[in-house]
Amino acid sequence: MTDKEVIKISVEEFSRIQRFMLLADKESDVYKAMYERYIDLKAILTSSGVNLTEIDRIKE
Repeated sequence: MTDKEVIKISVEEFSRIQRFMLLADKESDVYKAMYERYIDLKAILTSSGVNLTEIDRIKE
């Protein structure tokens, strides 16, 4: 898998997880589990040089 493919998949998953997080109760276990993945994806994208300013809707 190329770097571009990894970035594309990560951006898509980052967007998807944020949509789900915005629908979930912040105190729920489901939200907390999604938040862990959100942080993982944020780290992957940041280390890949992706500017999250425009695509991060959670901003936590």
